[in-house]
Parts: sequence; structure tokens; C-alpha cells
Amino acid sequence: MPHPQKKSLRNLLQEFSIPLIAGVFAALAAANLAPGWYEYWFGAGHDAKHWELPGHLTVFGHHLTAQFLVNDIFMVFFFGIAAKEIVEACLPGGSLNPFRKALNPLFATIGGVAGPVLAFFLFVTVAAGAGAFEGLEMSEVRRGWGIPTATDIALAWLVARAVFGKGHPAINFLLLLAVADDAIGLGIIAIFYGDPAHPAEPAWLGLIVLAMGIAFCLRKANVMKWQPYVFLAGPVAWCGLMLAHLHPALALVFVVPFLPAPKRDTGMFVAQDEVDLGHGHAHSPLHTFEHQTKAFVDFGLFFFALANAGVAFGGIGPMTWVILGSLVIGKTVGVTFFGWLATKVGFPLPARMGFGELVMAGFVAALGLTVALFVSGAAFPNDAVLQGQAKMGALFSGLVAFAAIALGRAFGMAKGGAPVEPTPDDSRTPTEPHGSPVDVLGDPTSLPGLLPSGGPAFAELPEEERTREAG
Repeated sequence: MPHPQKKSLRNLLQEFSIPLIAGVFAALAAANLAPGWYEYWFGAGHDAKHWELPGHLTVFGHHLTAQFLVNDIFMVFFFGIAAKEIVEACLPGGSLNPFRKALNPLFATIGGVAGPVLAFFLFVTVAAGAGAFEGLEMSEVRRGWGIPTATDIALAWLVARAVFGKGHPAINFLLLLAVADDAIGLGIIAIFYGDPAHPAEPAWLGLIVLAMGIAFCLRKANVMKWQPYVFLAGPVAWCGLMLAHLHPALALVFVVPFLPAPKRDTGMFVAQDEVDLGHGHAHSPLHTFEHQTKAFVDFGLFFFALANAGVAFGGIGPMTWVILGSLVIGKTVGVTFFGWLATKVGFPLPARMGFGELVMAGFVAALGLTVALFVSGAAFPNDAVLQGQAKMGALFSGLVAFAAIALGRAFGMAKGGAPVEPTPDDSRTPTEPHGSPVDVLGDPTSLPGLLPSGGPAFAELPEEERTREAG
């Protein structure tokens, strides 16, 4: 049996989201030790006090500041990779296939949004009654209701793997929930926190339909490189969102589902005559998109955190605890209740997920961090005090990671989870062990080792070769 390769320093940095965490600490240090420097480089203004690309160029009226380059361009790839993981989980053999398996986490997403919103208004009412927001307009204070609806995809993914163990269906359950409620969070920005001077213009969303049409035509033409999909269809979708005055970070979410997957892909975007797609390739375009951009995205999260997490420690206040409480209590209760409710109306949890795993998934979803920081800036654009307090609440939600890992180990969640209950359309047998090729395919981080350069995927090898490869 071959010895497993040692992980490189780069792989370890990516696996543990070190660039993102380092960016948070760097932003906090800069904002507190050199606030003038931080404001110049990462402030959101458009005057001589803030850095922007030479030439004072604009794109659809937006100046090319550091925040624009990071939040409106770089984050497109971040959400693109998240979309790739959801697409893969929905393919045959994935933890969210058949589609009814995806309905439970989608139900839970409703709770992951409604729970924090209700908790926010409850906590604000209680805090206001105690005089916490004295002197402030309550209409302005209540604008923060959208902040705790978000989940940090990168950290939630990392923590879920540590809590449940690699390949556990709860990871993709949580990932789908995180992508969905982040999409809702960006929708909240567009609809409720939009610029009154630039209201949404839905007619431009026709460009998204055009982008999907371009991607579909590339798919039908058997284009087996991811670049044409991303760099031809992607910018069209990006322009459509920008012109509609919606946030463009979701541009690739509409394009990635059309990327060709391995030949086991028989999803809605695949014609019946598309046989043997990707045969002879170590990676399909869906996989190579992630493999060739993930390092850029993982290390780029340093700059995202640096540009968005700079909050003065003096900014801790009542809104800090309202946001933190809304995330931790609202997410946990909301996700748990709606996930449980879905099981009662006929949409079961994925295999090896029981009530305990559902509660833990809701708790991990309370990691607001990146997108919560994102929404904080949109919720309080004219009140630096409330914005700072809200951002501190989003940052403190990162402590959920340590609590979740400790609780997961205390309850032994990484040792297998709930037993598998067979279903008539389940693509796996109940006796199939954790770590089987199908389960490993559900774990995105295992793909580099699973798909060695120059050879077919392990799951596609003949039985006798799989036995020999497994030692």
C-alpha cells in the first residue's frame, strides 16, 4: 500500500483557512494601530483620502478601490467554488442526490434566515427597553436585521470537517445551507439596503439568462475547458448584476452548474447522448475549475478579511451583542426547527445525520464572519458607530468554531454519526462503509488525491484494480 504523501505547507495553510484568519488579525491590528493608513487603503470613499487604481477609472459608476476589487471581483470566484461543491453534491452518488435530499437543507435555510431575524428584533427590543440605544433613531438601529442572516462559507466548511469528519453528509448539508443563506444575504443587500439614488433595475437580469445560454451552448459543443465558461459567460452575468444594481459576487453561481462533470453526471444540464464526458481526463472541467483557482481564492481571502474586518476595539457596544446573540441563538434554533419540520413533512435528513448532527449544523452556521462583515457595511453606511459594533459581533461569532469543535469531540460526532436508513432511491447500500469512493467524492478536499494526474478516478476503476489500489 503506498504511503500517503506529506501535506505541503501550502496545503496546510489552505486546509485550516490560515490566510482568512491572518487577514482578520492583520485588519484588526491595522485598524487599531494605524487607523489612518487602514482608512486610506481600505476605506470605502471615492476621494483623494482613499486609494484607488490610477486614472480614476470607474466601472458602471463604481471607482476601482481596494474594496471594489476584493468584494465585487475577487469574491466572484469564492462563490463560484462554493457553487461547484453544491453542484457536485447534487450529482448521482452525491450526498444531496436525488433532489429530495437537498430539500431538507433548503428548508433549514429558511430557519437559518428567519431565526436570526426574529432573534434580532427581539434582542433589539429588549436592549432598547434597557436604554442601550438611547439617543439613536430606532429606525436606523433596526436596519441591522439582515446582518445575522449570513454564514461564513469558508469557516463553516472547515469547522464542519473538524466536527463531523471528512466525507460526512452533514458537511454538504451545511455547505448548501451556507451558500443559500449567503445568496439570500446578498439579495437582502440589493432589496433592502440598496442605494436610493440607484434603485434595482430587474430588466438587466436578462443578461444572466444570456450568460446561462452561452454556458449551455459551450456545454453542448463539448467544450472541455473551464476558462471559456468562466471568462465568456461569467462577465456577462457579472455585468447583468451590476447594471441591475445587485451585488455581482454571485455571477458564477449561474454559470458553474453548466461546467461538464465526470461521466457519472446525469443531471439536468446533461443530454442523454453526452456519454463519456471527461473520459481520459484526470479532472473534468468542473473539478479543474476548483483545482486551478482554489489556491488563488484561499490565499485571496487574506485580502478579503483585510479589507473588511478592520474594526476599532472601542467599537464594542450593544449592537455587538445583539448581532452575536442573533447569530448563535437564532441560527441554531432556526436551522434545527425547520430541519426537523422538513423531516415531518417527508423530506428526511441525509444519511448518517440525526437530530444531534442537525443541531450542530445549526450551531456551526452561526459563523457569520465574512458575509456578516459584508452586510454590516451595507446596513449602516452612514453610522460608523453602529457599523463598528455590528462588525465586532460578526467577528466574535468566529469563537463558535472553537466551541463547535470542542462539543463535537465531546459527543464523538466525528466517529460516524447517526446510522444510515436505507431509502428506495438511495444510490448507496446501507452497509457501504464511511470512506468508500462515493463518500470520498462527497468530500471536496479529497479530490486531488482521489484523481491522480494521468489516471482515471478511483471510483471509475474496475473492481479488481480498486481492490489492488486499496491495498
